[in-house]
Amino acid sequence: MATGATSGAALPDGLARPLERILKKAQATKLEKAFGMRTVGDLLWHLPRRYAKRGELTPLASLVPGEHVTVVAEVQRVETRQLAGRDGRGRPKTLTTVTITDGDDTIDLAFFSQAWVTDTLHKGVTALFSGTVGVYRDRRQLAHPLYEPFDEAEGGVDAEQWAATPIPIYPATSAVSTKQLQAAIGLALDALGEVADAVPETVRREHGVLPLADALRAAHRPSEEQEAYRARHALAWHEAFLLQTYLLATRDWFDTLPTQPREPGALLERFDAALPWPLTDDQRTTGDEILADLASGTAMHRLVQGEVGSGKTVVATRAMLAVAETGGQSALLAPTEVLAVQHLRSITRALGPELAAELRPTLLTGQMPAAERRRALLRIAAGEARIVVGTHALLSERTTFAELALVVVDEQHRFGVAQREALRAKGVHPHTLVLTATPIPRTIAMTAFGDLDVSTIRTLPAGRSPIRSFVVDRQQDRQLFLRVWERMGEELAAGRQAFVVCPAISPGELEGVETEDDDGTPRPPVDDVETTVRRLAHVPALAGRRIAALTGAMPTDEKDAVMRAVAAREVDVVVATTVIEVGVDVPNATMMVVLSADRFGVSQLHQLRGRVGRGEHPGLCMLVTDADPFSPARERLDAVASTLDGFALAEVDLEQRGEGDVLGSAQSGGRSGLRVLRVARDGKAIEAARVAARALLDDDPTLERHPVLRLAVHDRLDPDARAALVTA
Repeated sequence: MATGATSGAALPDGLARPLERILKKAQATKLEKAFGMRTVGDLLWHLPRRYAKRGELTPLASLVPGEHVTVVAEVQRVETRQLAGRDGRGRPKTLTTVTITDGDDTIDLAFFSQAWVTDTLHKGVTALFSGTVGVYRDRRQLAHPLYEPFDEAEGGVDAEQWAATPIPIYPATSAVSTKQLQAAIGLALDALGEVADAVPETVRREHGVLPLADALRAAHRPSEEQEAYRARHALAWHEAFLLQTYLLATRDWFDTLPTQPREPGALLERFDAALPWPLTDDQRTTGDEILADLASGTAMHRLVQGEVGSGKTVVATRAMLAVAETGGQSALLAPTEVLAVQHLRSITRALGPELAAELRPTLLTGQMPAAERRRALLRIAAGEARIVVGTHALLSERTTFAELALVVVDEQHRFGVAQREALRAKGVHPHTLVLTATPIPRTIAMTAFGDLDVSTIRTLPAGRSPIRSFVVDRQQDRQLFLRVWERMGEELAAGRQAFVVCPAISPGELEGVETEDDDGTPRPPVDDVETTVRRLAHVPALAGRRIAALTGAMPTDEKDAVMRAVAAREVDVVVATTVIEVGVDVPNATMMVVLSADRFGVSQLHQLRGRVGRGEHPGLCMLVTDADPFSPARERLDAVASTLDGFALAEVDLEQRGEGDVLGSAQSGGRSGLRVLRVARDGKAIEAARVAARALLDDDPTLERHPVLRLAVHDRLDPDARAALVTA
């Protein structure tokens, strides 16, 4: 069965043809090297990133040095001058400089020993130019760009229609230009033939969606802008429908997996009785949903999303106790060692001495000493450890369980689907509980986690203090920046502790943050942990204070020693990277300063801020930035400072940065690989596609009457689920 990169589905015959059958071998090889394209479908799903018109000029002011661009502009002037020396054919060397304009700005084109370009490029000519933006003598230029003049409309052609016809501009590289892509795609469309459509005709008709072949043709050869928009909508709908059918088929499959019912009993009763505070309504509701799943006799597959500090760990611990009641084991997979250690301590503390002695909570990480790791592996394999907390070491072949009944995945966006499934494979249809402290917009949840039931914990436990947040412009208000450290000194003098967060470990060594601006421009140097620790030692307001560094690159025993010292209040200020982003619980910490805060995303900042104000005293978060006050990065910081509602911030994050960042690793594997669908703008299409997919699966659970769709979904499914679909 042929497959390709077309949104993860099996390709119909017309799209499955190898590119070498329609293109020259050298051209096909170049496309595979540049974009991974092997089939006609791979090429045709490489859609235009925008459309230009012959009468429309591209703003040249937006061009960034180092970027490969395709622009529409008009020739303003042309100059050719002789250079010293001769070319390879013995002719005098020349430099032809063509200045192009959009009416406001100009940029130069440089052609060495190509004076013949003046035959086609002269004043008043409008053309399509492609090349990499460089800088020469403080002026931006394109050296030896490819170009395609827009000829005047030929006789018999409607000039107005000719001028308005959209020209597709493709994502290109220095090796494969948009012009070369246009030519290759033209050949592919001419040779396409019949294309079977995975979206049934009845569904397309009901929702007014173009057939796949028509949509691809219209996307690459639109006669007007509106036709290009209709094509994009149809292709997005196609992706949404395939994805939702796959997710719902997976969910239906989980509902058929038999597993031992797990009823809560004395262990959970003892735990609840010892809790120092009552469960919130949301915790109770979510807990009841989980307990019902565990007792149902089929495998649970549930996502719990909750605000920072909303008590997700308590909910997960209660589920583990219900499983332990019948001898089952639970495994909690955490993304970092610091978080795994924190979870183990938190769970052990919550259980209390007696329950902890019975359930033997056990830590397993890759950086543990060999002897300690062997002891942990033996306890897990023998079933003594009924609660296991670990990092990727849990996925190792050496890690075996006596009776794995519940898999808990913390911060799902840090893991790929394959990793979650690798842990599940260590049990017989174990229950799955996915936790995330990053609130997920509804469209994201439907797109990335549509095969899970979703529970939400919005309310915070009683006693959580509010956190005030402020943006500090280091360049514009130096006095306010210095006041930050004075304010920290006041908190420390009152017996509190503080965090300082930096994007880098040492100069130039970033950890877990972006290195480019939203437009792809490399960012200047940022604050780092090593330098900050040295500087804080000389800040008068912090004189004599105990300052410690914490980064993901530190050895396990050093990280553990720092966290123990913090918990024992032997450290006043922790200077850290994003290693403290989730799970770190220091109730005495009341102040956080995030340096180079514009380097972090909205959700990251919200998570970081949640590390303070966890005790009886209010929290204070200072977001220090050098970003331009009118930049998107500064808008993100202002949004974070304006609200503590993580769900509102998740929507801001989605709108500003798109689903790629918000989804994270959830897109890995066969789950997503979205080409056209964008959850930030296609929410209605996603919802409609989900309803249509649900109705179709209810009517035809095995897709027996929809063979093309069946094949497409079959190609995405987990091998076991695939077998179930085939044999059902």
